[in-house]
Amino acid sequence: MSVGVAEDDSRIEIHLPADIHWEMLDKSKFFFLGAALFSGVSGMLYQALVLKTRQQVQLQNTPCFKMAASVLRHEGFRGLYRGFGTSLMGTIPARALYMGALEITKSNLRYTTVKMGLSEVKAAAIANAAAGLSAAVVAQLVWTPIDVVSQRLMVQGGKGTNMRSLRSVMYNGGIDAFSKIIQKDGVRGLYKGFGISILTYAPSNAVWWGSYSMAHRWILGGVLSNNDGGGGIKLNSAAVVAGQGLSATIASGFSALVTMPLDTIKTRVQVLDGEDGNRRGVLGQTVRNLVKEGGLSACCRGLGPRWASMSISATTMITTYESLKRMSTKNQDLYGFL
Repeated sequence: MSVGVAEDDSRIEIHLPADIHWEMLDKSKFFFLGAALFSGVSGMLYQALVLKTRQQVQLQNTPCFKMAASVLRHEGFRGLYRGFGTSLMGTIPARALYMGALEITKSNLRYTTVKMGLSEVKAAAIANAAAGLSAAVVAQLVWTPIDVVSQRLMVQGGKGTNMRSLRSVMYNGGIDAFSKIIQKDGVRGLYKGFGISILTYAPSNAVWWGSYSMAHRWILGGVLSNNDGGGGIKLNSAAVVAGQGLSATIASGFSALVTMPLDTIKTRVQVLDGEDGNRRGVLGQTVRNLVKEGGLSACCRGLGPRWASMSISATTMITTYESLKRMSTKNQDLYGFL
């Protein structure tokens, strides 16, 4: 695939590796390798997720490092992995749905937008944004119940950090949590915060994938324009990976900042509020509780761990994801990806 640095500047031609579309993938290899790779990524980043969740549900703000020290002191290293088994079991099917929806939407819509006369850059940005939106919506059907259960396991038993734990119910693992939540609230209880999860993750994914697509081309184009010796320039794999990682970091930092208040409210709704069975006005009461506890800034508790987690996750995810696609092509020798 060749794209110009800008639509009105064709002096430099950047030869990026060809995009790998849905029809070019070996689906069984794609999903199998994807489950293995992203399970490893989830394990590496899970500690930050636990810290973020605990910060969001505590009554008073506690710095991230102080929170981590408290968890290690009172609960040991395993405290940073509470609910990980449940999260991992849900991540595998959720990731499969996410990747499938992402690639199918991206491939189909890109062809459509190009036929409409849009430039390669605009077509890629629109297709990526729409693909991110659809993937987030589909994946939330699995992720929301997993979030509800794993987040409750993350916060229960917290000590020494002014933790606001679930006082009425304690869970003995993920299966026990699923069972007790269904007994108390039915299947509806597993989908607490589903609406706000869609409001949080769907626009966030659309912005992330769209801005990532633009940033990727802008960064690589900017670097190459400063080293133009005339004629076309072919990128090596190291330059492509570095550009992908930096683009992912930029896109995720903005996305984390914009959606942080919604993420905090979502976590409160799923973990704490409504435990007394009163479902009416839960969202409004959650916001009032947060503001009462710490003002508007309370809605951004956990921003540090979330920003770090999203940036590291995005950088790791996109480089892993692009590598996964290259490893899963049907005819690697023909396409010359490896």
